[in-house]
Amino acid sequence: MGIDLHRGAIAEVVVDFPPVNALPAAGWHALADALHTAGADPRTRAVVLAAEGRGFCAGVDIKEMQRTAGPEALLAANRGCAAAFAAVYDCPVPVIAAVHGFCLGGGVGLAGTADLVVASDDATFALPEVDRGALGAATHLARLVPHQLMRTMVYTCRPVTAWELHRFGTVLEVVPAAGLRRAAWRVAEQIAAKDPLVIRRAKESLNGIDPVDVKRSYRFEQGFTFELDLTGTGDRARQRFLEER
Repeated sequence: MGIDLHRGAIAEVVVDFPPVNALPAAGWHALADALHTAGADPRTRAVVLAAEGRGFCAGVDIKEMQRTAGPEALLAANRGCAAAFAAVYDCPVPVIAAVHGFCLGGGVGLAGTADLVVASDDATFALPEVDRGALGAATHLARLVPHQLMRTMVYTCRPVTAWELHRFGTVLEVVPAAGLRRAAWRVAEQIAAKDPLVIRRAKESLNGIDPVDVKRSYRFEQGFTFELDLTGTGDRARQRFLEER
């Protein structure tokens, strides 16, 4: 349980936090560390980011926040998310996200900063942040869906399917769940067959021409989460979510 890193020409980083892969603050930092380690290894030519269990990622561990007095847990989670998303984005080699089941909140942050996304046919993507009294990862959702749909999803918390994202071209391939990891590896193998120096420079150059600074944009969003928490709105929404479950 936790974050597993399997090193090699194709490195695999696997998230495993039962029951729903809602990561505690330390888990986000562990994920960032694993991605840094994979990217720093000169043998690595591509990274597959996958998960075990019922879904790819349910976001942050709200229970951790609610059992911790004061703002420390919220701040730790937000810094952890920022670190993990940045580690995907800044990884010197392409990162292929293999998404199955639910991809919520922080999961969208990971998928939206990945270079490529391969998804299972049961995968859904959503930002339930407004219902949780928080904001964030619209920066990353905007890399997956058109602008007006992104706004609709933020305001209503409605999900979209992997097939919808495939029509937009932001999910490369939709496959049966049993073949998801293999499909992600097939893409990784195509990348790994290229000249590794060229691929690393390609990743750097593509990040350099991005129209939006995703790290700064996400931290701007997080500022409104801090504001909502100071008013007590965030805490009430998180508690209501736990009680309704």
